[in-house]
Amino acid sequence: MAEGFTHLDDQGNARMVDVGEKSVTARVAVAEAGVRLSAEVREKLFAGDLPKGDALGVARVAAIMAAKQTPNLIPLCHPIAIDGVDVDIQETDTGARVEVTARTTAKTGIEMEAMTAAAIGAVAIYDMVKGLDRSAEIDSVRLLAKSGGKSGDWTR
Repeated sequence: MAEGFTHLDDQGNARMVDVGEKSVTARVAVAEAGVRLSAEVREKLFAGDLPKGDALGVARVAAIMAAKQTPNLIPLCHPIAIDGVDVDIQETDTGARVEVTARTTAKTGIEMEAMTAAAIGAVAIYDMVKGLDRSAEIDSVRLLAKSGGKSGDWTR
């Protein structure tokens, strides 16, 4: 394994980490993504007054679906059973914030599922508002916290 990189073998080639010897533990990850919107479109989004319909509902379902598809999108991500995914979309001064909490009981973490879900939830919001706000943009997809596993708890 290349020094410090578990996804690389001794020659520097990508590999899927062997988690066979790891313990099954309860794991939780929280991630967020921001969507910058004009004030007018932000108002319409949270009032449920967009021409395309219930953008917040669509974004929640898109985020959950994305969490379930993560190993199909991220090449070295293990397929794991997801115990639950919660999606919270809050209004911010600059637009919207998609926060995802993903849970599993597994041999490996669920951070990638939480981050993928937050990112796709934000992309779904963008898709629902792009006709009204071409300047909308997605920013700051990031992990906020994780717990469980050998490395323990971490909070941004």
